[in-house]
Amino acid sequence: MSLYSPLPAPSAVRLRPATVGDADLLAGWDREPHVIAGSTDDPEADIAFGGLQWREALEAQSDVSFYRIAEVDGRPIGVMQVIDPHREPEHYWGDIEPNLRALDIWIGPKDALGHGYGTRMMTLAVNDCFADPAVPAIVIDPLASNLDAHRFYRRLGFQPVEGRMFDQDDCLVHRLERAAWEARS
Repeated sequence: MSLYSPLPAPSAVRLRPATVGDADLLAGWDREPHVIAGSTDDPEADIAFGGLQWREALEAQSDVSFYRIAEVDGRPIGVMQVIDPHREPEHYWGDIEPNLRALDIWIGPKDALGHGYGTRMMTLAVNDCFADPAVPAIVIDPLASNLDAHRFYRRLGFQPVEGRMFDQDDCLVHRLERAAWEARS
C-alpha cells in the first residue's frame, strides 16, 4: 500500500531541471531495489550507480551533461540524464560520433512504476533532444540482462546496435534515429 494518493495519468508528467536541492532525493532512490537492479548486475550491490555523489554531480551539470526530474502533480517520480556523449569529459562512451545524445532514465519510488510515466518521460526527453536539428540519433546503454528495458526501448523505436562493456557492466547499446522517431508521429 502506498503512502501517497493515487497517481495521475502519464500526460501529467513534466520534466524540470534538477538542482542541488534534489541530491538527497536522488540518493534515497539509489537505495531502492528496482533502481539498483537497473544499474548493475552485481548481486551484492546495496546502492545504485556505484554510490554516485549526487551533490557533486548536480553541481557539475553543464550543456554536456544534465539531469531532469520528472514530476507528477509536483511529486518527483523519476530522473533523466541527458548527455552529449562525444563531448562528455570522462569519455564514458569512448570514441563516438558528434552530435548524438545519450539518455538515462529511472523511476525512483516503486509505486510510480507501471503507470506509463517512463514512456512519457522518454517522449519528452527525445522530443527535446531532436528539437536540435543537428542531433541525428540518441543512444542508450541498458544492462544486457535487463530484458524489460530492451522491450521498453524497442517500443519507443530504439534498435539494438551492439553489446558493449561499460566499466564492469555488460550492456546492450540501442540507438534511435531521428527518421525513425519522426516516422512514429
